[in-house]
Amino acid sequence: MFALVKRTLDLHVWFKKVHHASICSYLSLGVGGLPSHRTGSLRQYHSGPGKDTVDMSMFPVENIRNFSIIAHVDHGKSTLADRLLEITGTIAKTDQNKQVLDKLQVERERGITVKAQTASLIYNHEGTNYLLNLIDTPGHVDFNYEVSRSLSACQGVLLVVDANEGIQAQTVANFYLAFEAQLSIIPVINKIDLKNADPERVENQIETVFDIPKVNCIRISAKLGTNVERILQEVIERIPPPQVSMKNPLKALVFDSTFDQYRGVIANIALFGGQVHKGHKITSAHTKKIYEVNEVGILTPNEQPTHKLYAGQVGYLIAGMKEVTEAQIGDTIYLHNQPVDPFPGFKSAKPMVFAGMYPVDQSEYNNLKSAVEKLTLNDSSVTVHRDSSLALGAGWRLGFLGLLHMEVFNQRLEQEYNASVILTSPTVPYKAVLSSAKLIKAHGTKEIIIINPAEFPDKSTVLEYLEPTVLGTIITPDEYIGKIITLCQTRRAVQKDLVYIDDHRVMMKYLFPLNEIVVDFYDALKSLSSGYASFDYEDAGYQTADLVKMDILLNGNPVEELVTIVHKDKAYPVGKSLCERLKDVIPRQLFEIAIQASIGSKIIARETVKAYRKNVLAKCYGGDISRKMKLLKRQAEGKKKLRKIGNIEVPKDAFISILKRQPDK
Repeated sequence: MFALVKRTLDLHVWFKKVHHASICSYLSLGVGGLPSHRTGSLRQYHSGPGKDTVDMSMFPVENIRNFSIIAHVDHGKSTLADRLLEITGTIAKTDQNKQVLDKLQVERERGITVKAQTASLIYNHEGTNYLLNLIDTPGHVDFNYEVSRSLSACQGVLLVVDANEGIQAQTVANFYLAFEAQLSIIPVINKIDLKNADPERVENQIETVFDIPKVNCIRISAKLGTNVERILQEVIERIPPPQVSMKNPLKALVFDSTFDQYRGVIANIALFGGQVHKGHKITSAHTKKIYEVNEVGILTPNEQPTHKLYAGQVGYLIAGMKEVTEAQIGDTIYLHNQPVDPFPGFKSAKPMVFAGMYPVDQSEYNNLKSAVEKLTLNDSSVTVHRDSSLALGAGWRLGFLGLLHMEVFNQRLEQEYNASVILTSPTVPYKAVLSSAKLIKAHGTKEIIIINPAEFPDKSTVLEYLEPTVLGTIITPDEYIGKIITLCQTRRAVQKDLVYIDDHRVMMKYLFPLNEIVVDFYDALKSLSSGYASFDYEDAGYQTADLVKMDILLNGNPVEELVTIVHKDKAYPVGKSLCERLKDVIPRQLFEIAIQASIGSKIIARETVKAYRKNVLAKCYGGDISRKMKLLKRQAEGKKKLRKIGNIEVPKDAFISILKRQPDK
């Protein structure tokens, strides 16, 4: 008995030692596992037991810098973020640090950033510790909404440009986003270690296009870490601290949010006044509901709880919001009974592409609905409208910012929520100007928006149709100008500008109908230019267009799911392509099937699926020709009768294969 008691006490002592050691190990990594030469001055920030390790009151407003990294696709934003995390000791320096802030599976598979991520860095500059809040943003045009939201929480940006490729289309777009937000811009020329790097040429481009002096550019190699620490020093010296006060009441902006199955909504906030800590009663300006704060903290880049968050700081907040509708991005958070003027919120994202989404099995409708709601909380640029189809059942009509955005959303549904969906081919939103006062009164407006081709109004009820347009920017080596101009002309584009940004690169601006570029224009552009051209676009309103509604008929019966809106000049090739593909997927019947593309009552294309036929002349070995004719006539009459009463069932797989593919241009 004594031995058993002694063994129990020994185990208890051993457990306390291990627990103490693990706590010490955790605390040593609490502010990012700082290297030995940086930890000494930061041990004072560890306060209290458990996870609350960083005392945020040690960082006054003047020692805070909030900044984003913006750039074109594949210019090295995520690699630079990795080096900044390593230099500040936020993460341990290892060979495995690649795209540390790209946490989604789809980001690692595609090698692109699709979701802005936040990380707080602590850096000692000239004996003073600074809190640097970094936001790594996407580079593709389809995720521009992420960039504009991130900039609302910053006072400056790092504009990263590839030393080999130079300024690209999205570089220009991101620069103007930061410029319009009146942020401090620090140009960074990355990849100077490449064999063909020409940083001097890129500096001249930056000075010509953006009017930023060459001396302000920082040359680095994020991959090798060359000169990266200078960026941190320049951030402190050239980006101003946030203009806020801790004495003001709490006022926090929700600039991003995610949903956790157990903890509810996790809101990323930027504090523009006051402070917040666990136990505070807060109110949402959007819902007017009252919540109790369960946890606050910073991201390093993983969640690091703290006692409090103060004005000027960026972090996360958990307050028991269990419904996805309670966390509105752009919302204002304030203390209960201390209301403040709410922020104007973010400008709603304008969908450029619409597609139908349906569950593969209608029994999965409710599960898919829940998954779509949770994912749209994390990606608020997606718009959702309920829809239904005779062939595919109940579903939604979703609006996206582009084709890549649509593909990524679908991939995230599959990976994060294990949801299998049918996603139809993308369409763009058209408008129709109504002609009669009666129709205007019925709809409540003179212009109606058409996001479902089946709802396209008849020509007799409208004055004119309008199609969306975009102002596209193409930057390319001058040797490809001729091919690209020809491509743009085939897509009904109108040239607006053409300027040389250096001796060998040209920037062209075209006004495109959105429908002409939404599917395969980018691929065609990359193919023509051997991958050197870059493309970006922005909304340019609507223009009058000669649009028609094209129906697909099977033996004279229209198929609602295959209705298409096309420009009149391109109706024939689109209709012919659709009929040919339908002929390949519709199985043969005992009767002939006529597949037709029609505009109103006019048939513009036709394909025929031949009937299975029995050889009724097999038993005839010569004889009078009238006997053979009689047998063939009887067979034809039977086929004709079958055709009238026969029910053509297009297989669901056939619908999916047709709906997923956009008609060829």
